[in-house]
Amino acid sequence: MQAKEAAERLGISQRMLRHYEKEGLLEVSRSDNGYRHYSEADLRRAGRIRDFIATGFSTREVRAMSNCLSDEGAAGPCEDGIDRLSEKLEHIDRLRADLDERRNALVERIEALRRLGV
Repeated sequence: MQAKEAAERLGISQRMLRHYEKEGLLEVSRSDNGYRHYSEADLRRAGRIRDFIATGFSTREVRAMSNCLSDEGAAGPCEDGIDRLSEKLEHIDRLRADLDERRNALVERIEALRRLGV
């Protein structure tokens, strides 16, 4: 299938598919006329890439988890996959706690200013 249909099936843009390829996350075959041709395995891999990125992984982090992207890795836990996902979750929790602290500090500051009549 060509890029337009692949992108539509994945719910992403053709530009994003090219980005995955440029970043070395996805290798796509080309037809004789030079058009990219996506197999079902390519779609599954691109879907996994999309899902990792949607959950906060950078393309660099996804590349390091390349064994989790192939059909072979999908049959069971990929090497270090659970550990990497757990690390990402801990990172998100730390960011969230930091944002909560900042939000609380702002709320307190606003309340203090209101009490002063500013």
